[in-house]
Amino acid sequence: MRFEPRLKNTETPRARRLRLVGALCAVAASAALVTGCGGDSDKPSADATSEAAKTVPKEAPSKSPTGSASLTQDQQERKALLAATKVTYDKAAATAVDKVSGSKLTDLDLEGLDDDNDSDDDDDASGSPSPSPSPSPSPSPSGSAAAPQWVAEVAEKDGTVHNVRIDAVSGKVISSAPENDQDADDKKETADWLSRVKQSPEQAAKVATDKKKGTVTSIGLDDNDSNTLVWSVDVVTDDWNKTDFEIDAVKGDITREDVDRD
Repeated sequence: MRFEPRLKNTETPRARRLRLVGALCAVAASAALVTGCGGDSDKPSADATSEAAKTVPKEAPSKSPTGSASLTQDQQERKALLAATKVTYDKAAATAVDKVSGSKLTDLDLEGLDDDNDSDDDDDASGSPSPSPSPSPSPSPSGSAAAPQWVAEVAEKDGTVHNVRIDAVSGKVISSAPENDQDADDKKETADWLSRVKQSPEQAAKVATDKKKGTVTSIGLDDNDSNTLVWSVDVVTDDWNKTDFEIDAVKGDITREDVDRD
């Protein structure tokens, strides 16, 4: 049997140490490269996130409700009714007076606005008392039966009162009829009032609106607790509150002013 001679390892110990050190350095360099790359790739992402956070808007503080949500029921009704009304009080007054020859205005109301039960005063054209008022439908700008109406009282020189209804959109007379429950004493009192009045309803309304800007929705001749003859004038202002004025029908002075904020 032939044996091959064993190859002799001629590498010196110093050479082996140098090769091992080189290998370790290579491994360390590779690890540093990986770590460095990873750090660099993460930095832009972190910076971008930081910058994005700066641009996120802060949540705006909640605001209290405005507009109709903050109005009372009466204020909402005033706003809706006046928005639908196209005929002003003075035009309605002139129409009512023209309807009854020789008459003068004693009362005018925009129906459905802060009304009490006026059914005893408002008779229809047939002379029958109007039924008790039901909740007013939404005002219609078309001039239909649901449209707002001015309800006027005008009196002849002898005190005979006539009720005149006027469409507050078209300005046309809906009905006109004498008041059917007026007796002789009522006529005498009305005639006496008219003879004493020095201030016209238009003058009284101007006194009220000069004091507080707004829309006249009611005006009527009456006597107050002091038996002073006055014009009672209602004015609705831009905040939808109603101010009730009493204007001396002789002197033209304001004798009372009351604000309804409901």
